[in-house]
Amino acid sequence: MKLVVSLVALLATTSAYANPTAVKGDPKAAESIVTQVCAACHAADGNSAAAANPKLAGLNAEYIHKQLTDYKSGARKNPVMSGIVSTLSPQDMQNLAAYFSAQQPKPATAKDQELALIGQKIYRGGVQGTGVPACASCHGAQGKGIPVQFPRLAGQHAEYTYTQLNAFRVEARANDGARMMRSIAAKMTDAEMKAVAAYIQGLR
Repeated sequence: MKLVVSLVALLATTSAYANPTAVKGDPKAAESIVTQVCAACHAADGNSAAAANPKLAGLNAEYIHKQLTDYKSGARKNPVMSGIVSTLSPQDMQNLAAYFSAQQPKPATAKDQELALIGQKIYRGGVQGTGVPACASCHGAQGKGIPVQFPRLAGQHAEYTYTQLNAFRVEARANDGARMMRSIAAKMTDAEMKAVAAYIQGLR
């Protein structure tokens, strides 16, 4: 039953991202924007030190480009990012996506090991009683994601991951295609979200 739930989730989510925009960016051309704008929050190498700001290093370029495009269109709402992307051209966004995807992600460690162990069970096997699928079915057993379709999660700040899960749950974030993340988050308890986030931070 666990496998069936995971496969259904994978197929449904794949259909939502079947045709991502191909990214043909120039990482070198993005360096001045990274230095002047992005580095303050995300660090020049994409390994943000602030728990509230996502690590961008190693995320696939198509995913980064989609998020930037969604901020610009308003499909994903964030007052800081909306202001920043308003000055970016379509080519700037492709260049930035190529730049950060080429950066080397730095591994992290879960701060609460007991909580991370609970999160590990959810990440690998889901929650059968409530129909929460295994995170690994889309993001991979090691959290590296499935290139183009699903983003890397391994090493992401627990605080940021929890915030995004909760945003999906309350529908403050709605740029997930066929509502896949919103439907999953709606079935998760606050404690389950925090546990998964703790596990993901130490995943490598």
